[in-house]
Amino acid sequence: MARIDENKVTEKIDIGIWRKLFKYLTEFRRGLAFMALLMVGVAGIDAIMPLLTRYAIDNFIAKKTMDGLKLFAVAYFSIICFQVFNIKMFIWQAGKIETHLAYHIRKLGFKRLQQLSFSYYDNSSVGWLMARMTSDVARLSEIISWGLIDMVWALVMMIGFLGIMFYCNVKLTLISMCVVPPLFVIGMFFQKKILKSYRNVRKINSQLTADFSEEVAGAKTTKTLVREGENLKEFRQDATNMRNSAVRAAMFSALFLPIVISMGSIGTGFAIWIGGKSVIGGTLSYGTFVMFIAYTVQFFDPVSQLAGTIAELQHAQASAERIISLVETEPDIWDREDVIKKYGDLFDAKKENWEELHGDIEFKNVCFSYKNGEKVLENFNLKVKKGETVALVGETGSGKSTIVNLICRFYEPNSGEILIDGVDYRERSLLWLQSNIGYVLQSPHLFSGTVRDNIRYGKLEATEEEIEIAAKLVNAHSFIMKMEKGYDTEVSEGGGNLSTGEKQLISFARAIVASPALFVLDEATSSIDTETERMIQNAIDKVLHNRTSFVVAHRLSTIVSADKILVIRNGKITEAGTHRELIRKKGYYYNLYTNQLLEEKEMESKAVVS
Repeated sequence: MARIDENKVTEKIDIGIWRKLFKYLTEFRRGLAFMALLMVGVAGIDAIMPLLTRYAIDNFIAKKTMDGLKLFAVAYFSIICFQVFNIKMFIWQAGKIETHLAYHIRKLGFKRLQQLSFSYYDNSSVGWLMARMTSDVARLSEIISWGLIDMVWALVMMIGFLGIMFYCNVKLTLISMCVVPPLFVIGMFFQKKILKSYRNVRKINSQLTADFSEEVAGAKTTKTLVREGENLKEFRQDATNMRNSAVRAAMFSALFLPIVISMGSIGTGFAIWIGGKSVIGGTLSYGTFVMFIAYTVQFFDPVSQLAGTIAELQHAQASAERIISLVETEPDIWDREDVIKKYGDLFDAKKENWEELHGDIEFKNVCFSYKNGEKVLENFNLKVKKGETVALVGETGSGKSTIVNLICRFYEPNSGEILIDGVDYRERSLLWLQSNIGYVLQSPHLFSGTVRDNIRYGKLEATEEEIEIAAKLVNAHSFIMKMEKGYDTEVSEGGGNLSTGEKQLISFARAIVASPALFVLDEATSSIDTETERMIQNAIDKVLHNRTSFVVAHRLSTIVSADKILVIRNGKITEAGTHRELIRKKGYYYNLYTNQLLEEKEMESKAVVS
């Protein structure tokens, strides 16, 4: 995956990034345009208010007359009411757009995460992804909605102020604006300092999010290794760095505003000095003089606002790049257009065109290596008939899990073919294949919700009867019914309130409830006790009957009844046969099995003695 460098410093606004982002936000263009139009109205009224003050001074105060004052008051009040309405509308519109933008971007990101292949998750930490979908999205939606308001308002105000001031008095305008060039230079200096500090804050924030995620996920490991102190020390260091960077950014921001105000005051002072002389000399009306003072006082507010918004855009640009990199990441595994047209995609299946999956599997000269260059399979060939149970044994890293992941199309061969029922499985859709697979992992993941919800996760439309049948089939029904609320018992995140064996049995029920044609058990009994293993073994014997299944085995006692046992070493099949055939050969499998049997007997004898 192409990941954005967190240390990358972007000194300029990259229009291409924002244009690309707005491509995904086409449905909000009208809302954004309407909001910009509202801000033009707000800024326009703000710009003409000093003109109304000048009119009142020159026509009522200077002339000491009340003629026309009532009409002026009605007009002034009407303008104020219209301004109040404008402000209410743009606040409502900006809040609406901010909320909908965050929802829309997160939906796009979440959808893409569902489409991405296993290889993406191999290289992306949970903390990194969480930071993208939470803080980065929040920042983007805020800057696009409220930042647009500030920018349009500031630009219209500045243009309006300058236009009116130049129209009324060119000399006084130039004198008042003489502080703008040095203010611009000072502003650039401060914005660079602020941006540098904020970028560091964002970088450390991603690290802190990853720290939180890893600490929660690995809490038990932390406890068993007594790492609490070290973890706290590391976290405190990151948090301290983030605090220091945030304080530094806040300090520069706090210094910048007083400087803007001070420079604005100097410009206002020049306007008062020169304008006052002109009023005394009779070359400038008192109303125009007051108007100029109002404009010079107010002019530097939009200048400051515009500088801040540009800084925010630069700051948010890194968030935009990271989100776009996620949304535009192409899955390594995808269906061709003609396949999608016939079978549908992951979100819109055309099940009426799905063929029934029988279960004949064939590997033809399959080669596979991971992105890091690690070669796992080379010219691998294998034929499995419908209904056969195939066990894969071998050392860690020999290629067992890779083979089953290729069968499930979590990865695809670099070359060669994998045929299902005689057809290259790339000719069918991903959803078609994976809807026909029941996959049970060594470490099952349960979701927050009830036991019933977790079983139904394998088939959302499953009836109560189907859920109970699946649970009974894997011997999970009895322990579920002993729980306080039975199938309505809440499961904590990750299944923390259940034993490993209970989680495994529920995951079996979840795989079974969908009645898949293919089963994959990836060391599903390696981390459970002997009694639960027997229960699961009985379940396996029932469930795998007449279904094509692949069992990656750690405990060889669980695969003695397999139709075919394959010994995988360095990505190649070195031995193949039934349990009895391989025992008679007295090769690698024989040694592995007898050694494991001796170890189990030794452990049993020690348990009896103790």
